[in-house]
Parts: sequence; C-alpha cells; structure tokens
Amino acid sequence: MKNLEQKQKIEEGSAFSPGFTRRGGLLPVIVQDAGDRRILMLAYANETALRETMKSGLATFWSTSRNELWKKGETSGDHLKVVDIFVDCDQDALIYLVEPQGDGACHTKDPATGKTRRSCFYRKLNPATGGLTPAP
Repeated sequence: MKNLEQKQKIEEGSAFSPGFTRRGGLLPVIVQDAGDRRILMLAYANETALRETMKSGLATFWSTSRNELWKKGETSGDHLKVVDIFVDCDQDALIYLVEPQGDGACHTKDPATGKTRRSCFYRKLNPATGGLTPAP
C-alpha cells in the first residue's frame, strides 16, 4: 500500500520530487524553443545542474561526455534562457522551455554556412534507405 501511496504522491501531488535515484543521478532534459516549439536538444541534469538552472535562469546540464557541469553558452555565447520547466508524470524527465540567446543550440556548425546549428536535430532518418537526410 505504501508504494501505491508514494506513486500517487509523485504522479498527482504538487511536491517537486525529481527521480534522480531512479535514473542513476541524471534526468533527461528535452530543450524546446518557447517561440516555435522546435526541439533544440536533449541533455541531462543532475541535482547540481537543476539547482543552477533554477537559480540562474540559464540552462545548465551535466555533460556526460566531459563528466562535468556545463552551462550552455559559456564558451559559445549561445545561452538558453529558461522560461518554464515541465516535469513528466513520474518526475524522472524534464522539458526546459527556452528562449535561445544566440545563434543556435547545437555545438556543431553547418558546413555550408559556418554557423551554429539552431537545433541538434538537423537530420532525419529515411526508413526506406536507412540513411540520414537533412531535416526541414
């Protein structure tokens, strides 16, 4: 009965109880443009990154490749101002609704223009060929 009550508190309650322990210390964070709702990137937040995001208002993540705290835009200048944070039903995934403060969100650049890509999702899978093609 206790597990059911706890589950209901997490799913229906108003207390913020992020499930860091259920996800090995990290929560996936979908980053979405507040203006056009385009998905910009997927990253991860640990407790420190989430606290820093809430404190500064700028998207801060845990870099799984560098194994360190990472405030988006520190080196590129392409910060992401957080407008809202949405929490999924079981509180183990987040959406940061953001206003981009720069040229793009991705760390890669378009070779044709040399500019930072607006979104990390710049390719799509072609199921017929199994290959990747540019996303619209």
